[in-house]
Amino acid sequence: MRFSIRFRELYVLISIFAMTAVFSYINPRFISGEAFYSILNIATELGIIAVGVSFLMIAGQFDLSVGAVYAFSGIIAAYITNMGLGYSIGFLAAMLFAIAVGLVNGLITVYGRIPSFITTLGMMWFLRGILLAITGGFPVGFERMPGEAMVFTYKIAGDLSISSLWFIGLIAVFHLILTSTAFGNQAQAVGGALDVARAVGVRANRVRIVSFMLSSICAAIAGQVALARFRIVEPTAGQGLELEAIAASVLGGTSLAGGVGSIVGASLGAILVGLIRVGLIFAGAPAYWYIGFIGVLLIIVGIINLRRVLQ
Repeated sequence: MRFSIRFRELYVLISIFAMTAVFSYINPRFISGEAFYSILNIATELGIIAVGVSFLMIAGQFDLSVGAVYAFSGIIAAYITNMGLGYSIGFLAAMLFAIAVGLVNGLITVYGRIPSFITTLGMMWFLRGILLAITGGFPVGFERMPGEAMVFTYKIAGDLSISSLWFIGLIAVFHLILTSTAFGNQAQAVGGALDVARAVGVRANRVRIVSFMLSSICAAIAGQVALARFRIVEPTAGQGLELEAIAASVLGGTSLAGGVGSIVGASLGAILVGLIRVGLIFAGAPAYWYIGFIGVLLIIVGIINLRRVLQ
């Protein structure tokens, strides 16, 4: 297991270096602070979501509602701040909202015996519908930038935001949970061999529900990073982020079948996705090439993943 995880992370690192070499050859300006900060900003928001999504995938489930939670949590925090209650209350309300969404996703999936793909797809459309209804399709933002939001926007060096430290911190916390706690071991066991896990006394339903909640919390934190960065949230923000987060996790070595993966690998996958997006811009490629490029990579990694499962 240890060798397998290291190999998966090494595989992503090699891909990052290879893509860096290709884009640098096409445009030497790719090796610059401008490109570095752009990649890091994209990787931070996507990576925070990918950390939670990857943990849930290791536990054997998918979450397609994270993009909607990302937008909804930002709008909740903006509304409450604008009401004069302060950003701290808005942040807390956004986190409670995310926990509630994760709890509902988990309860429906586990006790309704509905595939998580269907549950969270329905939740995504439900939340998107409410968002459009309460906003009328118009963006919502801070009327006045609250000082507390600086915890996400403070520049620690050049254009390097403190939100990147939040990303690194979450990687460390989730990595420790996955590799050094009983709950992390149980999540891997539930995702890899559910019947065996139950036979040895693991409370599988509780593990899966808590994993759904962790996934939603990460999406809400990423939503706060975006709100603080842009000061405004579109009701349609985050569309497609759920699939990008899954792509980052798979590129980082997380198994589609559950039970296998690493938080560090998923984070590197998010950096690879950010690097490709910025690299294509520097290469002068049309924006729609990005989705196609990620799709091809995902299919290749998916085939490799499937071959390993079948073996």
